[in-house]
Amino acid sequence: MSTDFDTFIDRSHTSSLKWDRYKDRDILPFWVADMDFKSAPEIIEAVQQRVDHGVFGYTLADEGLEDRIVERMQNLYGWQIEKDWIVWLPGLVTALNIAVRSVAGPGETVAVPLPVYYPFLMAPRLGGRQMIGLDWVIRDNQWQLDLEAFEHRITDDTRLLMLCNPQNPNGRVLTREELETIEALCKKYSIVVCSDEVHCDLILDRNAEHIPYASLSEFTRDTSITLMSPSKTFNLAGFGCAFAVIPDGTLRMEFQRVRKGIVPDPDNMLIGFTAARAAYEHGEPWRQSLLDYLRGNHDLLMSEINDIKGLSMLPLQSTYLAWINVSELGLDDPHRFFEDAGVGFSPGAQFGDRDYLRLNFGCSRSTLEEGIRRIRAAIAEFKP
Repeated sequence: MSTDFDTFIDRSHTSSLKWDRYKDRDILPFWVADMDFKSAPEIIEAVQQRVDHGVFGYTLADEGLEDRIVERMQNLYGWQIEKDWIVWLPGLVTALNIAVRSVAGPGETVAVPLPVYYPFLMAPRLGGRQMIGLDWVIRDNQWQLDLEAFEHRITDDTRLLMLCNPQNPNGRVLTREELETIEALCKKYSIVVCSDEVHCDLILDRNAEHIPYASLSEFTRDTSITLMSPSKTFNLAGFGCAFAVIPDGTLRMEFQRVRKGIVPDPDNMLIGFTAARAAYEHGEPWRQSLLDYLRGNHDLLMSEINDIKGLSMLPLQSTYLAWINVSELGLDDPHRFFEDAGVGFSPGAQFGDRDYLRLNFGCSRSTLEEGIRRIRAAIAEFKP
């Protein structure tokens, strides 16, 4: 399938969170994780047909959509799930907070990888739980979890590990061996895993393989909450459609109990359900074209960033979110420095590491090239 990702789409005057942050300012937005591409034409057509129907009452996820999810998990990841395990949600940030409150009691401890997508850092505190860190470190020129140090931090009341795999922001895809080491620790200390796998369909490294944590064994199946959504893959974030896969009935019942009366039931997700079904039924050729384009953007960005003095970037295995080390520049506020140069990153401090900036390269090649030009020009003029 040939898809045009090169054409720049003007998102001004569309109430875009991403672009309106810098409204009327000459700053290119590379921050929040939505792409600047039109979604697959089959998705657009399905949504248009549903709108043409003209009645937008309360709705349910039809069996066809849930059948597609079951098939998708089997076909892409060799993971056998049942429709009854699926819990529909308006978003995955919501699910992170529900997981914390349904697994760990007040004052108990939740383990969180560092650095990580910032709602992971907020969820334990918002729920009145304690937090310990599981550190990402660079070994052999690759990001790795320091699981040995993590074991020494586990407390008697550590109840939940919040995993992010593929990882946001560093792009790692955990190997089976790494996941099995995590499984062994969780089994030893009776820890449940909430695994955010929203980027699982965006594997850039052809040698990497996404393995759902819950698919490893009966133990991981019965002690896990897996979070997924078509939102990142098919650029559907504005539709608020996500789901958790919770095989264990007791864990699933508690998850549902905690959400009740606080998180809306899924009967108001009509357009999200429509888009999700179209994505899972017809979106695979578009996804493959997207991956090819993102790989091109990734390779360009990594080559250019590593050619700029003071910046460095390790290759990503997944996502369209680059994690760029700016520590050699010695800037007090690197985020502000690059905003002043016309480039809007996500600040690394938000994820737990001030030495980095995150850049979203889910955009047209021309937009990325202009961003790189501005970055290079800013550093060329920089006098420490």
